[in-house]
Amino acid sequence: FPADRTTEIGQLISSYLGREKNLEDHTIHLLFSANRWEHVPMMKEKLHQGITVVVDRYAFSGVAFTSAKGNFSLEWCKQPDVGLPKPDLILFLQLNPEAAAERGNFGHERYETSSFQEKVLQSFYCLMEDKTLNWKTVDASKSIEDLHREIKSIAKETMQEVQNKPLGELWK
Repeated sequence: FPADRTTEIGQLISSYLGREKNLEDHTIHLLFSANRWEHVPMMKEKLHQGITVVVDRYAFSGVAFTSAKGNFSLEWCKQPDVGLPKPDLILFLQLNPEAAAERGNFGHERYETSSFQEKVLQSFYCLMEDKTLNWKTVDASKSIEDLHREIKSIAKETMQEVQNKPLGELWK
């Protein structure tokens, strides 16, 4: 589940990211959170059926990006997502900003500037200090095959560990 750009909220987000529409910073942050909340019933249903749910970015990305703007605290940014399903594992694919910028399509969307990405990285490091969450950092400069192998291994291990664990709530 990356940000779902098919819902009405998702379409607003898409036009904002594509620089077609300007939205006030608090507004876009809350829209990203609302877009996540739209999926909670379906996510919970899948999880209760024993289906593993993989989410691209999730709340941590929203908090890191908004707090990197400078006039937002991490605490304020986390509030709209308090109570979302808590992930059993958060994989942080680490890639230095220069290498990331060399990858395809960098710079087409809002926020894709190297100086801003560096601030986002610092926000992620602050989020990783939360020991109630299971953060694992993976070196994303590896080959796709090696990266796939490592992620698969970490995911399998985590799935075995949390098999009979109840669903938690984020930041509660």
